[in-house]
Amino acid sequence: MVAYALSPIDLIPDFIPVLGYLDDLILVPLGIWLVLRLIPPEVMTDARAKAADADRPGKSLWGLVIVVSVWLALAASMAWLLSRR
Repeated sequence: MVAYALSPIDLIPDFIPVLGYLDDLILVPLGIWLVLRLIPPEVMTDARAKAADADRPGKSLWGLVIVVSVWLALAASMAWLLSRR
């Protein structure tokens, strides 16, 4: 379902005025509903318990450091490239 939602190829192309988005409005929610119905209850319970444990603060500090570092490196690279011109 994620692949269909993010794919540039649709059942009905998006440039068709109303129908282009109508397939996304109908197929994506139905697909998500179907995927959720196909997940066994014990797997969903386990995943929800893990998600509740992951909400503790401080868990994503390293993720924040990595993302900020990448953005700063990209900004520095762009500034360096633009200063050379």
